[in-house]
Amino acid sequence: MNVLYETVMPESSSANGAGQTPATGAFGARLLIVDDELAYRKLLAVMLTQAGMSCKTAPSAAEALSILQREPVDAVIADLNMPGVSGMELLAEVRRYYPHLVFLIATGVDDVRVGIQAMRQGADDYLVKPMQAEIVMASLERAFHKQRLEQELENYRLHLEEMVGERTVQLGKALGQVEQSYADTLDALGAAIDLRDSPTAGHSRRVCMYSIKMLTAMDGTAQQLKNLAMGAWLHDIGKLAISDAILLKPGPLTEEERRIMQRHAQIGYDQVKRIPFLADVAEMILTHHERWDGSGYPQSLRGTDIPLAARIFAVADSVDAMTSDRPYRCALPFQDARDVIERNAGILFDSQVAGVFLSTPNESWEVIREQTPTLQVSAAIAGISIETPHGSAEFVGTHAE
Repeated sequence: MNVLYETVMPESSSANGAGQTPATGAFGARLLIVDDELAYRKLLAVMLTQAGMSCKTAPSAAEALSILQREPVDAVIADLNMPGVSGMELLAEVRRYYPHLVFLIATGVDDVRVGIQAMRQGADDYLVKPMQAEIVMASLERAFHKQRLEQELENYRLHLEEMVGERTVQLGKALGQVEQSYADTLDALGAAIDLRDSPTAGHSRRVCMYSIKMLTAMDGTAQQLKNLAMGAWLHDIGKLAISDAILLKPGPLTEEERRIMQRHAQIGYDQVKRIPFLADVAEMILTHHERWDGSGYPQSLRGTDIPLAARIFAVADSVDAMTSDRPYRCALPFQDARDVIERNAGILFDSQVAGVFLSTPNESWEVIREQTPTLQVSAAIAGISIETPHGSAEFVGTHAE
């Protein structure tokens, strides 16, 4: 294609492509004038060059597109009515390939509807012939100002996305640190309970995993599983306030000693409910010694008035008490524990929960018991989706519980 265009007093500039280095204002901007009338485009070019712009001209839309492909241009003024490709059609092509280029439509008809249509299709403004330099310059100034605002908005959006990304990463790290702090707190509290109540060492780990096993079989949600696990892990935290003379007494407790021992559920509840990330598990700590028939403590709750987590824990707690060594007796086999749970289903224990325990083979409970000594409970809680090592159960008790 032969490129037929005139150059009027061009200023030197690097060929960065149309609209790639937009001017900050009309003065000094690189302008392309497109009009099929030679005299008119030359006159407009001279007029705008004298106003401080660098002007090139093209007699047709095809020539204009050719120039835009080769040379840097900041703005286009195109006649609306040209033979072949019209100014509106040129506008559509420019917006397709150079969306940020300033584009003004010039028309010999002073009809506002023409201007509205041009601007709907993407023109920055429309001018009515014959044009005066100051009017053209004012229109270009407005268009460049709008362009700058759009660019600043785009830059802000991109920067905002970067900041959001950075903040998201930072928040993720902070949440990870918080979660790790929670995990360390859980491990430390559990270790303190174990050290305080050495005759039942490992008890909290086992009932935690037994409980998770049963609630998993009952299709518990991830949040229910997490709360149950934390409650089971910390259920005896109130024993930290019970004296060694009672807590570690090898023989039967007196009525007064038993009354003091039973206070550990209320004490544990009062300790935990003030800790925000443990507040949801406080109720289980309070009710973990309630029994289906109302014979438990501290509130003598019955049936479904007892939270589900506490009903599950009651089975897991009793099973572990029976299958663990105590100062006054040796551990019982799981089958004996199974028989006790079966006899007391609907009496001490929720029949549904007891049925879940009884439907799981003894071997599964034994595998859990073997694996829990090395278990990091905080890791199991943090991983709750939740996959547990082959088992999980619950318990009734002796005076040590």
